[in-house]
Amino acid sequence: MRIGLVYDLRDDYRDSGLDEEHLAEFDRPETVAALVAALESGGHRVERVGHVRALAAALVAGRRWDLVFNIAEGLRGRGREAQVPGLLEAYGVPYLFSDPLTLALSLDKGMCKRVVRDAGLSTAPFLVLDRVADLDAVVFAYPLFLKPVAEGSGKGCSTRSRVESRQELEAVFWELRHRFGQPVLVEPYLPGREFTVAIVGNAQTIRLARVAEIVFVTHADAGIYSFDNKECSGSRVDYRLVDDAEARMALEQGLAIYRLLGCRDAGRLDFRSDGAGVPCFLEINPLAGLHPELSGFPRMAAMIGWSYERLILAMVTGAVERMAGRES
Repeated sequence: MRIGLVYDLRDDYRDSGLDEEHLAEFDRPETVAALVAALESGGHRVERVGHVRALAAALVAGRRWDLVFNIAEGLRGRGREAQVPGLLEAYGVPYLFSDPLTLALSLDKGMCKRVVRDAGLSTAPFLVLDRVADLDAVVFAYPLFLKPVAEGSGKGCSTRSRVESRQELEAVFWELRHRFGQPVLVEPYLPGREFTVAIVGNAQTIRLARVAEIVFVTHADAGIYSFDNKECSGSRVDYRLVDDAEARMALEQGLAIYRLLGCRDAGRLDFRSDGAGVPCFLEINPLAGLHPELSGFPRMAAMIGWSYERLILAMVTGAVERMAGRES
């Protein structure tokens, strides 16, 4: 097949004045190179398209592909991850991974958690704070945890995100609200184990579904999957495949949420357990990181003997079957 590769490269945005934290969701050159190599190992011809504006120009110029491999996160707005699939649907071009509705819903953690909660699945109590007056509605017991409502890659998460008092709550709220220009999610700090669930496949055919416990090494930010821990995950974070009762609860919930939200082809979900050992849904990443060495998804696949090439081609195979009507 002719596959168009759509992505946001960090280097493409460095001149725009964004700092390293705001660039965090974008990809490194080695990720793009690894994806090209993996796809070509399956006999596909790959064209590096680039970001959404490059894609728009290519479509207007008449270029088409049998399939687009989309990992573009987008630059602005709550719907930024939905821009590429929306554009592709307008031009009738098939693509890998989730559709605009799923991507927009998943990025807004508050909206996503409402859907998950209303379906009876486990997520911690939460509030979305937009104004200082909203702080009066926070009745959860301290400590609390705050993060921007529509960011990924640990953006806005630091040791300051865990707050112990109303004074700290107000200070961190204002800091995040100003820095990211969006509402802030607050929920009780969950003291238990942290899990990530990696899934490859679609509703009826799941090719991979495994759970890893996230363990922070001694020099990492303790107890918080912070921005700094994510950026240095190769040296600060240990992924350990687990299959005990608590991990299986996370896997069961993960599969249910994956299907509930209509995720397609692949995705990764994050959970953290409460004081009773019940895994609570944190967020879902329908466009999970695919750096061959640093990202959790490829690291987990390698632990069960999957090469990077096998992982990427399994995603493509699932998408082809789905589009052919052999899968849903």
